[in-house]
Amino acid sequence: MTPGLWKLVLEGVWTTLQLLVLSALLATTVSFTVGVARTHRLRTVRFLAGFYTEVFRGTSALVMIFWVFFVLPVAFGWQLVPLWAGTLALGLTYGAYGTEIVRGALNAVDPAQREGGVALSFTPWQRLRLIMLPQAVPEMIPSFCNLLVELLKGTALVSITGMGDLAFSGNLVRLALQESAHIYTYLLLIYFAIAFVITRLMRGLEKRLKAGVGKDPGTEASARELKRARTTGVGAAGGGVA
Repeated sequence: MTPGLWKLVLEGVWTTLQLLVLSALLATTVSFTVGVARTHRLRTVRFLAGFYTEVFRGTSALVMIFWVFFVLPVAFGWQLVPLWAGTLALGLTYGAYGTEIVRGALNAVDPAQREGGVALSFTPWQRLRLIMLPQAVPEMIPSFCNLLVELLKGTALVSITGMGDLAFSGNLVRLALQESAHIYTYLLLIYFAIAFVITRLMRGLEKRLKAGVGKDPGTEASARELKRARTTGVGAAGGGVA
């Protein structure tokens, strides 16, 4: 490819990264806000949070992008540029999936921890901030990593609005060179490289967070080996008798 076409592809990569970061920030905010609301003691709050989750999980991200970009201006007079329209549609859609990750992780925390906070006269906000979230967040990371990779792949949908993301730029280059195989192979490799970096960063974050609450993966593995040795009578190291 010529330098000009490579520049077009790199601009598409930059646009995709902007969209990924912005929509991920919105999705994270929505995930924690609605996910916590789904564990609220008031039934009305739980119902509203559940209604949002079911609506946005049950609708197509592609149709949601169309709705935000084409219907929202007609209905409310709000004309959004493609970047913000894509951010809003993807953030709200993938945030609905994230709410279930947050809700499940919070419910998985040992009830005795919550009861201990009540015994210490902590407010609900203090119990959430000091007890629940520090234990639940490390368990959310693997699922959020998968969701973030899915969000990366979902950013290609915004190309239908004419936004110059990686998919749109790659298609322009394909039309210019008439070489589908090479161009789409390059696009696959670029998406894979970005996803690989995301995965490595999230694994590092998971390890750090688990170490912060005494759940380092190495420590957990050692604990499982020790428990197995005590249960079966087989030593954790060397296969000897304990």
